[in-house]
Amino acid sequence: MKPLASRTLNLKQSGIRAVTQMVNEHNGINMGQGICDLPTPEAVQQGAIDAIRQNKSIYSYHSGIPKLRAHTAEKFSTFNGIPCDAEREVMITSGSTGAFVAACLATLEPGDEVIQFEPFYGYHVQLLKVLGFKPVFVPMSDRSWNIDFDALEKAITPKTKAIVVTNPGNPNGKVWTKKELETLLKVLQKHDLWAYTDEVYEYMTYDGNKHLSLASLPDAFERTITISSFSKTFNMTGWRMGSSVAPEQVIEKMGLLSDLIYICPPTPLQHGLSEAFGMPSSYFEDLGKDYDQKRTQFCDALREAGFEFEMPEGAYYVFASFEKLHKEYGLAGFDNDENACRTLIEQTGIGSVPGRSFYADPEKGRYYLRFCYAKEQPVLDDACHRLRDFGKKLKVEQG
Repeated sequence: MKPLASRTLNLKQSGIRAVTQMVNEHNGINMGQGICDLPTPEAVQQGAIDAIRQNKSIYSYHSGIPKLRAHTAEKFSTFNGIPCDAEREVMITSGSTGAFVAACLATLEPGDEVIQFEPFYGYHVQLLKVLGFKPVFVPMSDRSWNIDFDALEKAITPKTKAIVVTNPGNPNGKVWTKKELETLLKVLQKHDLWAYTDEVYEYMTYDGNKHLSLASLPDAFERTITISSFSKTFNMTGWRMGSSVAPEQVIEKMGLLSDLIYICPPTPLQHGLSEAFGMPSSYFEDLGKDYDQKRTQFCDALREAGFEFEMPEGAYYVFASFEKLHKEYGLAGFDNDENACRTLIEQTGIGSVPGRSFYADPEKGRYYLRFCYAKEQPVLDDACHRLRDFGKKLKVEQG
């Protein structure tokens, strides 16, 4: 039998599935995988059901049905501040991942280097590798997650072609400031680089932090491919619906590539999603308030359990350090991220993602776990209760 392609040699499923199995064995709560278990809005559900019953089931144009592209272009223009043409500069994609794949294939050659800030979203890195591109890593400062632009400059070589920006960040909840984006734009212009901006958590920002799209800055649109998703905003991760806005010549090629790989996003779901744009503005306001409350509740419980972190500025994750539990408290089973993940499941039933999943060098993630608080309220209440009990037990044992 012929060997498999070399690109598959180091490819394996992330440890999230193993965590899920351990959580299930302990009748626990999976706070690891970034799956929002809140319901999809009724209007969106009904729109998809109506489309199916009306036999709107044939292929759509590869970049999406006109109505949804028009709604999406209006959203990019108003919320993101990126004026764009619905016909030529916007496309509907098979999730934000589909947009990222198309963006890379449209702008990169084999062997090109792409800058990734650490901690990173693992799918970006793995996709770059599988597609034949080389990720190059620039670390953010620990816990504050500030950008070291000197380190960024040193990482750029003649082979560098693009920089990936995840804003708000996964796993750390970082929201980029206007000053940071302006400084980044100068770097992009100086070295003539592309930017791929993953903005799927754009509606989830806290403490006065506001989402700002890089492409909305003067002279940034021409070199920026903005990637978004409907999954997080409308609680529909399994629908695999995303979008992208970029200059016409880029979107044209991304659309052709997407046609080759995916044909088109699911047509009935596109029609259903169109109904989301008729929802009142209060939906988005309530979305932000609800996640802010969940964030505060879960972070309070994590602190009581002995974890340390800066409050996430956006998204719905907490990237928490347990180094103190190991080095100061000498807590057994917390000497590294994988053991800590396992120990926390065994003692509380709460699942998380080991920190090494977000770093090229596993040692950098040794004392981190990522938690997702996008849970229905009773589930979140249970998780917080378990964490507080863990913290109380810890305090008793420490005297």
